[in-house]
Amino acid sequence: MPNERLRAVMAARGWTYAALAEEVEVDPKSVERWVNLGRIPRRATALQAAKALGEDVHALWPALRQARPARAISPELVALYEQRADIPVSTFTDLMAQARERIDILVYAAVFLHDAYPRLNELLSERAAEGCTVRIAIGDPDSDTVQARGQEEQFGHGIESRCRLALMHYRPLAGIPGIEVRTHGTPLYNSLYRADDQQLVNAHVWGVNAYAAPVWHLRRHETGGMFDTYADSFEAVWTTATPVREEG
Repeated sequence: MPNERLRAVMAARGWTYAALAEEVEVDPKSVERWVNLGRIPRRATALQAAKALGEDVHALWPALRQARPARAISPELVALYEQRADIPVSTFTDLMAQARERIDILVYAAVFLHDAYPRLNELLSERAAEGCTVRIAIGDPDSDTVQARGQEEQFGHGIESRCRLALMHYRPLAGIPGIEVRTHGTPLYNSLYRADDQQLVNAHVWGVNAYAAPVWHLRRHETGGMFDTYADSFEAVWTTATPVREEG
């Protein structure tokens, strides 16, 4: 995917591929790949390029935002991210691609996954075909809780529209062996993305869209830990959710 932000900054400030390449001491083809293919340079090179361009390095390459190491907090806590927007979508999809036993997704909409990774349904279908159990719970757009969430985020009916869009994205998976899609109307305190014994937990903050809220990456360490707290929460919601029927 092209890096349009980088392209625009270079154009606005009169930088050519060759000029920027000379400034940061790389091959011009490398700069061309940064722009046209969305390649990400090494951190030191990116910092040098951003300085030359007079731009924030994370504005040019958001994926360079690093998770904070979770030292001496919990053996289950792999990493902390200040906000979901800092995490490349590949973090979510790579986690799912590695799953061998189960994938659980609990969200209201999370349409950012399909927007950024159109192969998501194919990926989930492939995992199911390999014996992985896939369960997806999305928000019921007609539920009071979803509508209340829209008012909190000051998006009004926007979240209901996103839930309907999510349902449109996921409905084709209904009926595929190993995959089940349901809608729920529970208050969503966290969005959960589980793949076997790893889990991304996107906290929900009142009045803040989920993309601007923190995420913690958990890996199950022992029974009864934080990981299981969130896993049990998924199970509780799942039992209240309504199955989505396949089209036709």
